[in-house]
Amino acid sequence: MQFLRYMAVWTILVVLFALQWYETDAVRGFTWNAVDYIRWSMVEWYSLAFLAPGVFWLTSRFPIEPPRRLRFLPIHALASIVFTCCAIILGAVVAHLTEPGNPPVSQQLSQFVSKHAATGMITYWVLVTIRQATHFYREKNRRMLQASQLRAQLAQSRLQVLKMQLHPHFLFNTLHAVSTLIREDAVVAEDMLLRLSDLLRAYLDDDRQEVTLARELELLDLYLGIQRIRFKDRLTTRIDAGASTMRAAVPSLILQPLVENAIHHGIGRHAGSDCIEVSAHRDSDNLYLEVRNRNSSLDVAPEAALVRGVGLSNSRLRLKELYGDAGTLYIESLVPIGVICRVRIPFRTTGLNDAAAFAAAAA
Repeated sequence: MQFLRYMAVWTILVVLFALQWYETDAVRGFTWNAVDYIRWSMVEWYSLAFLAPGVFWLTSRFPIEPPRRLRFLPIHALASIVFTCCAIILGAVVAHLTEPGNPPVSQQLSQFVSKHAATGMITYWVLVTIRQATHFYREKNRRMLQASQLRAQLAQSRLQVLKMQLHPHFLFNTLHAVSTLIREDAVVAEDMLLRLSDLLRAYLDDDRQEVTLARELELLDLYLGIQRIRFKDRLTTRIDAGASTMRAAVPSLILQPLVENAIHHGIGRHAGSDCIEVSAHRDSDNLYLEVRNRNSSLDVAPEAALVRGVGLSNSRLRLKELYGDAGTLYIESLVPIGVICRVRIPFRTTGLNDAAAFAAAAA
């Protein structure tokens, strides 16, 4: 197929120059048979086509490009002369064999030197230019692809670092709660450790940066189970997520640090009970996640609260890496008391497996 395309280009040149010669002779008032013009053009251009691969090879071997542009220029100057001489000799021999009456090679050489030497020289440099342009174009695309891959790898690395920062943060808090429970109720502490083991296994076995909301809620339920054991009847939880949101792609481990933050600044610091509410809804373009507590209030400006703790600041950075300006996170006070954290990300669906897993777990 590549050979056919190659010959098609040269055939176009054959036809174009045959037409040019015919029109030139027509202006002068005398023309040969149309077949003669095609034959002469074929002899010239197919001879050049036969020699052209050598030019391409030589240009790739001795490229005229920085920093060796001038260094290889004399090689190509000499090569252009050799190429032209070879094209003249080859054309003369082929013309001798194909012309009616088989005119002498010496006569054909004279014709080719006078009429086609300049064409051979120009063709050589055009071929060099084409080869260089093709090389530059491919090299540009290669570097653009490489740069894109490097940017993607860098972003993935940054996301992985941000995600891994959350694991020890959550692990430290949970183990601290377990150590407290061991002295009070060893059986409950063991149950809490088993839940923690299941949760960590799920985190470590899944290195995706995005999962379905169904999968995220499944992991969140394990976490909330640990916190319900810790705070007993003081803590209640409610999750409100419509079926149309379950297949939505969300950042892995996006809800857990927000819920942890709500528990820490709510029931973790204030007496009494608390209700942690997690909701998800969508419109045609975006998915909205909300985490509320009912037993805390903001003691600093919302923007200051977002940069103060690991969980909120880390989550905000991950949203920025994944979605740019399309992903937002902010908090505000509720009336009469409570705090809500809102997340907005672009809505798109992902695979069915996570949703099926969540449905099975819920059943």
